Amino acid sequence: MTTPVSILRQYWGHTQFRPLQEEIIQSILAGKDTLALMPTGGGKSICFQVPALMREGLCLVVTPLIALMRDQVANLQKRGIAAAAIYAGLTIREVEQLLESARRGKYKFLYVSPERLQSRRFLEYCDGMPVSLLAVDEAHCISQWGYDFRPAYLQIADIRSHFPQAPVLALTATATARVQADICDKLAMRQAAVFTRSFVRANLSYSVIAEDNRPEKLKHILDRVPGSAIVYCRNRRRTKQVAELLQLQGIRADYYHAGLPPEERTARQEAWISGQVRVIVCTNAFGMGIDKPDVRVVIHHDVPESPEAYYQEAGRAGRDEQKAYAVLLYSEPELQDLRDRVPLQFPTLPEIKHVYQCIVNYLQVPVGSAEGLYYDFDINSFVKQFQLHITVAYSAIHIMEQEGILQLSESVYLPSRAMFIVNKETLYAVEAAQPALEPLMKTLLRTYEGIFDNEVRIFEKQLGRILRLSVEQVTEQLQQLHQRGIIRYRPRKDEPQLCFLQERLQAQHLRINMEQVNERKRAYEERLEAMIRYIRNTDTCRTQSLVAYFGEQTAAACGICDICAKNRTAPLNGPEFERIAGMVAQQLQQPMSLPALLQQLPGVREDRLLDVLQFLVSEEKVIRDKDGTLRRG
Repeated sequence: MTTPVSILRQYWGHTQFRPLQEEIIQSILAGKDTLALMPTGGGKSICFQVPALMREGLCLVVTPLIALMRDQVANLQKRGIAAAAIYAGLTIREVEQLLESARRGKYKFLYVSPERLQSRRFLEYCDGMPVSLLAVDEAHCISQWGYDFRPAYLQIADIRSHFPQAPVLALTATATARVQADICDKLAMRQAAVFTRSFVRANLSYSVIAEDNRPEKLKHILDRVPGSAIVYCRNRRRTKQVAELLQLQGIRADYYHAGLPPEERTARQEAWISGQVRVIVCTNAFGMGIDKPDVRVVIHHDVPESPEAYYQEAGRAGRDEQKAYAVLLYSEPELQDLRDRVPLQFPTLPEIKHVYQCIVNYLQVPVGSAEGLYYDFDINSFVKQFQLHITVAYSAIHIMEQEGILQLSESVYLPSRAMFIVNKETLYAVEAAQPALEPLMKTLLRTYEGIFDNEVRIFEKQLGRILRLSVEQVTEQLQQLHQRGIIRYRPRKDEPQLCFLQERLQAQHLRINMEQVNERKRAYEERLEAMIRYIRNTDTCRTQSLVAYFGEQTAAACGICDICAKNRTAPLNGPEFERIAGMVAQQLQQPMSLPALLQQLPGVREDRLLDVLQFLVSEEKVIRDKDGTLRRG
């Protein structure tokens, strides 16, 4: 008989599940809509992959992370499981072939971006697609109260009508109670089963340090904590500066951000994962879906903008359950600067319209055109040409993304494409007249089906291997064919791409829901203030403070953060003595042992409790029997 554990053993080689995984899987197998909150590294993908393999039909996985799509598809294929992904860069024909194959039952998993769900082509293929489970990753993106709202997620509920029998599994690592309720509402969940793993990371020691000399402090921390490390910075320029400073100090470090070419990002990521590089200095573009359990320390060189972002990024340390550290560096001027930047991150309607007008002028896009088209877009060149503040420009673009007007993809890789644009008679004549180009033309026709009728993806490396030429020689010959009008050749693009999701409008006709933008601004300010309160807190255990933000009010003090370490060395003061003595009196209305009393007082440290008991016993307010039982005097 097939069971979840047998599937886990068969495909992943594990003999038992992590906490909550099996309960979530059973909920899905029972056909229930399910919301699962699991910390970063908690094994969320297993929660939909195992039940999908036990059910007939296709699991449709919605995720905004292209890198994660590719990694998960590759991992599933490695295990002999049929999986595919649809992402930016595929031709229309390739997308249609994938969707048709999915409709015919060729795949067990199909990964798509939330934006893809809105396309007319995808909706046409929905009817008849055998979807038996809809998995929504990063589900907090559906809520405008969350820290990473993406309006495309709001379309997921509409897709459900095509698959009325399929349960939905929403997955996220971070969501407040308000965001959880919003996820269930926006996904039209029916009596959702909600599973929440504790946000407490017992092996992770949190510290916050006011520090002006950060290079020296980084070196100090990295010298004291051996092993792999991540250093998060707010902007790309700083990642390079910090990495170079660490290299000068003899530390094997490199930097990573979304502006690097894909091959370079992959190479740097793999060098860090394999241990060739000890420290990766990065923006928040790094980390999603990366499985490296032995990270010993995560250092925030700059203050994150929300507790959600901080919890997720810091949580990349110590996934192997061994002792690890999360250190946040800050200065008071930096906290004020974060507040001062809020108006730049939420520009006014005239500012947004001005940025839109500058974009269409920069790209020379005529009114009424451009829907669905990609344009090379260098934001640094753009803001310099139009003398814009880069934060205002980025923020205006982000708001336009949320309004479904355009989309900036900084890590899009668009492969080379080619298509023959002459008839066969002309092609034969060219082959006779240009014998040096004949092998390439024949190889194109033999290797890429449909290249005579459609624009298809081609790969210069593959052609080079077949023809025994270098990539440079292949590229030069392709350019020659293009210049002679024999093929249309579009070389691959690694640059950031800006795509118009709607046809280009007159700027004055741009429609932006400023009421919602202002609501998101208020929610952002609340998250920022919560982050500042976390930093300035000097009394409450860091773990207790952080998990309380997510609604977990009963966590015990961790005993290993900077606040707990300080409290351990501080003498017991009067108010704390009275508080603990009152709790003891309340619990000892019936006799109990010391271990039982400790269990009833989860927020009280054992050494503090013993100090209080010693005094109460000496004053005969508490009596300790010969067998150790405690009772009121």
